[in-house]
Amino acid sequence: MGKVYVRVDDRLIHGQTIVAWCPALGIKEIIGIDDESAKNPTIKSIMKMSVPSSYKTDIVTTEEAITLLKTGSGDNRLIIVKSPGKLPQIAEAIKGSEYIMLGNISKRPDSVHKLGGATGIFYLSDQDVKDIDGLVKQGFTVNFQQLPNTAKTGWDSFRKTIKLGGERT
Repeated sequence: MGKVYVRVDDRLIHGQTIVAWCPALGIKEIIGIDDESAKNPTIKSIMKMSVPSSYKTDIVTTEEAITLLKTGSGDNRLIIVKSPGKLPQIAEAIKGSEYIMLGNISKRPDSVHKLGGATGIFYLSDQDVKDIDGLVKQGFTVNFQQLPNTAKTGWDSFRKTIKLGGERT
């Protein structure tokens, strides 16, 4: 049975995914989960065209992803979502994944936490933090890692610097 890796990257599928992550993790199948992109044939086609034919590639809705992920694969899979908020919706389907990588997460209107380190900067909302905390409590390993050749920073390192409304440090 192949390994499952999960990445949060608001760009979904892009050059860095293909050139850096897929070779480093031995990926053979890429599953981009985004309801909006999956329902737009033009965007879906453009994203899939940018991926070499050596990778099986799907851009699917959340519902389709859950069904697809229930079918195991002998190949290593890279699951990509645009925001941490998608993770609780697919948590059951990604149980047993190697780890969840927080990658590029740009500033959004609800972003209140700017986190950074040697490998980059990402932005989270209070809800993102709660969602990630929930995943960690379920046993998921969550790291921030921009590129495969850069250091991984564990969620616990970032979490101790974050204060949600009503929390004491």
